[in-house]
Amino acid sequence: MKDRTQELRMGKESEEDDEVAVSVERRFMDEFFEQVEEIRGFIDTLSEKVEEVKRKHSAILASPNPDEKTKAELEQLMTDIKKLANKVRSKLKSIEQTIEQQEGTNRSADLRIRKTQHSTLSRKFVEVMSEYNATQSDYRERCKGRIQRQLEITGRNTTNEELESMLESDNPAIFTSGIIMDSNITQQAMNEIETRHTEIIKLENSIRELHDMFMDMAMLVESQGELVNSIEKNVQSTEDYVGQAMEETKKAIPKRKGSRRVSGGEGGHRPPLLNPPLSVSLSWSAPLSVARVLRRMRLAGGDD
Repeated sequence: MKDRTQELRMGKESEEDDEVAVSVERRFMDEFFEQVEEIRGFIDTLSEKVEEVKRKHSAILASPNPDEKTKAELEQLMTDIKKLANKVRSKLKSIEQTIEQQEGTNRSADLRIRKTQHSTLSRKFVEVMSEYNATQSDYRERCKGRIQRQLEITGRNTTNEELESMLESDNPAIFTSGIIMDSNITQQAMNEIETRHTEIIKLENSIRELHDMFMDMAMLVESQGELVNSIEKNVQSTEDYVGQAMEETKKAIPKRKGSRRVSGGEGGHRPPLLNPPLSVSLSWSAPLSVARVLRRMRLAGGDD
């Protein structure tokens, strides 16, 4: 009788190797999902801080001479957002690099899960930071409007181009230097003009510091736009596929009425499957909001 001990031993070792591989992959995915939850928490915190920034903006604009405490709190919020956004950006880049390294050799479901999670987190991050960018732009315009109104009160009318030219100066006194002897301007009006200009200077410095991040985000949204195009193409292909399948099914119905045999049996006619291809099971409506964000960012970029 043939001794199968060696064969059984090799089979057992192979099973053990498979179990080890599955265990390692499971542990890796557990760590990945922990990282996903951490990043999601960071993005939620960013969103909350952006909302708090809006409240601080409103409080500062509501007073001609806002208190130093509120201004300091706004500066701290902007610093926190910058640090946290850089942390999220770094973690998303790390995940992206890992996916790119494995994409050529790994076709597993786990890799597809990681790509989907990365895409979802990236879209959310882009939306939150785009909201922050829009908030800053709105605050700048409102500060500029206050300066223009105060200048008009003193009889110093300026065009938008002249005002923008003055705003480029880092010297807050540039607005009041030419009208300081004007008896029509009050000290309070002068203080407000200089306060609003100082706020704009701080705001533009903050935007400058986040420039690289916004550029990365623009590229990220571009890639999401490509994803939208790809999915829309898949959807169109599926519509064509289903339409063709319906036509073939209609043709098949008279044949089935004339036959007592079960469809698919000998001489029977099997109607085409109506299930769409697997790739179309993706949620294709979500990235559309990101495409709109990109259009807004392009419009904002056109003002530079």
